[in-house]
Amino acid sequence: MWLDAIHYKIKDGGKYISKAVYTVLGIGIEGKKEILGLYLSENEGANFWLSVLTDLNNRGLKDILIASVDGLKGFPEAIKTIFPQTEVQLCIVHQIRNSLRYVASRDQKEFMKDLKLVYQATTKDIAEEELLKLDEKWGKKYPLVINSWNNKWENLSVYFKYPPDIRKVIYTTNIIESVHRQFRKLTKTKGAFPNENSLMKLLYMGIQNAQKKWNMPVWNWSLTLSQLAIFFEGRMDGELKI
Repeated sequence: MWLDAIHYKIKDGGKYISKAVYTVLGIGIEGKKEILGLYLSENEGANFWLSVLTDLNNRGLKDILIASVDGLKGFPEAIKTIFPQTEVQLCIVHQIRNSLRYVASRDQKEFMKDLKLVYQATTKDIAEEELLKLDEKWGKKYPLVINSWNNKWENLSVYFKYPPDIRKVIYTTNIIESVHRQFRKLTKTKGAFPNENSLMKLLYMGIQNAQKKWNMPVWNWSLTLSQLAIFFEGRMDGELKI
């Protein structure tokens, strides 16, 4: 499952304010993508995500194997409150982007060369060795960046335990960001929306159009499914589990 939010300007009480549309995208046993829900809130936060996950649980979703999310503070904890067995992978791409914001432009090329040795490592052990080297080289100059990687490492490094086919799907939220790109195409001619209903109706139409193309399983799904069955033995029975 992938969870992410996109923001729009909506008229509320005579003025336009930014609101977050929470999107939940899942892949079920059959390997087909499906939008499981769209939710609207004034801002993005872990507390509202908690209410989203509670609603999904109440609607019949009993288990999530892996959740791929951005680095929003408290997000992994919110997921595990409702689905304690779920493995939460923080988006590596988001983490890299956020890291580079705090690295001087003159250092970015060299820093990225060293950072690639961490997130492109073949094993978690090697990645941790490279992270230690990164700390030794850049820690004093960019402690905020290095501390972020160290503090979030438990959730940043989940993907290392899986084979390549699973890794490339879960290490980033790109799959749900592509849905948001389709939303932006639909809404690009509108700078803002007069009310929430007008926005949600347009996005719902976008979902219907997108899901017409999602009639085939994701690439190499049979192999991926067999691998997941080994990693999550006993948790893949039943149609409601994702």
